[in-house]
Amino acid sequence: MQEREVDVAIIGSGSAGLYAMSKVRPAGKSVVLINGGELGTTCARVGCMPSKAVIQVAEDFHRRGVFKRFGVDGESSLSLDIEEAMGYVQDLRDMFVERVISNSTDKMPEGMFIKGYARFVEPNLLEMDDGQRIRAGRVIVATGSRPVIPDAWMPFRDRIITTDEFFDLEQLPKSIAVVGLGVIGMELGQSLHRLGCDVTGIDTVNAIGGLSDPEVIKSAIDIVGKEFPLWLGHAAQIEEGAEGRLRVSAGDRHVEVDRVFASIGRQPNVEKLGLEAIGAPMNDKGLPVYNPNTMQVGNLPLFLAGDVTGERPLLHEAGDEGRIAGQNAASDYIAAFRRKVPFSITFCDPNIVQVGQRFVELDLDTTAIGEVQMAPVGRALIMAKNRGVIRVYADKASGRLLGAEMVCAKAENLGHLLAWSLQRDATVGELLQMPFYHPVIEEALQAALYDLYAKVDAKNPGPITELVPM
Repeated sequence: MQEREVDVAIIGSGSAGLYAMSKVRPAGKSVVLINGGELGTTCARVGCMPSKAVIQVAEDFHRRGVFKRFGVDGESSLSLDIEEAMGYVQDLRDMFVERVISNSTDKMPEGMFIKGYARFVEPNLLEMDDGQRIRAGRVIVATGSRPVIPDAWMPFRDRIITTDEFFDLEQLPKSIAVVGLGVIGMELGQSLHRLGCDVTGIDTVNAIGGLSDPEVIKSAIDIVGKEFPLWLGHAAQIEEGAEGRLRVSAGDRHVEVDRVFASIGRQPNVEKLGLEAIGAPMNDKGLPVYNPNTMQVGNLPLFLAGDVTGERPLLHEAGDEGRIAGQNAASDYIAAFRRKVPFSITFCDPNIVQVGQRFVELDLDTTAIGEVQMAPVGRALIMAKNRGVIRVYADKASGRLLGAEMVCAKAENLGHLLAWSLQRDATVGELLQMPFYHPVIEEALQAALYDLYAKVDAKNPGPITELVPM
């Protein structure tokens, strides 16, 4: 059988694969990009972008609840056309997908992009589903992931919604159980409630949004639990209900709903790859063991990148991993890169953010914790968003910032400030030397940092430029 030879083969044209391509092509290497699924990246099709469109519609409609407080009348006459709203979301989704395609695969020379599924015959040899074989000097696997649905739930699959189906809905169910209250479950669960669905939120853990700080968890549950019921600490069970509905149970509670939204994790798309042919050790997820700083699998000419690893399923991480894998696949040497500070945002209202070390990862004997409650924060009061708490962590001895968890308005912005500071190994004292305007939400972070600064040993004298004797 005739083989096509290339320097680099990239399997998967999602974010990680496209970022890998951005490193390989400028290096002058011959390359093919192989994709067997839908085009357009998870982020653009079923992830970050269309979800934010839904969140914006839901939040704007929900905002009418504070109009009377501002002296604005008529909020009761406002209505929402769900079909129009979902059409708006779908139009934006289609635009985002088209942008990705038109700026990537559509612009590739003939023969560089191959539509189809590939499997390994050897670590360097791929066979396409049409029989074509490709021998590559290096291979990058960036095949992404898909939502998990337990086998026990498959008899009810026609009434279970995941992110793969949600953004194609024209109408929303009257009632829904959202199982899994991590990032996606929290974002879309709250949005569904605000768009008029009767929502019940369920999770096996006693936390939401991936939080681990007990004070932040308590605040988040209190805030969100006032909007829709949260059943925490028990796994969900699904049975057939009355009149085509589903009976969902968790612990000693149950509810009958029209649909279930499953948000209990994602699994890597590797079943078609024939990974057993590469001869590498596998981890407990059935993936080859790899180095997260090089993305290389052992000493093989093989690299992983993006959601397929299951480690950091975020677009900016997929981009970094794609660049690392692409750089190394196109080079004569393997470079290890420092990874960016861990950073997660749940775009619910208020935002939930974790940055740097999470509470559960701290050594509490050597860590100082600063806190501010959002209730009295001036800018938050003015916005009618004075709910939540900010908790920031630092090393007691050195004052070096370690991380933070928070639930508050504009935490997506505060989280970036802290992520940049953590990336620069800043101390609490150094952060407090930065300018803070008045009145802004950032003053809440400033207050938390002052509380933290009082608890660390390392102090700094401030920005003194000159000492003049009296």
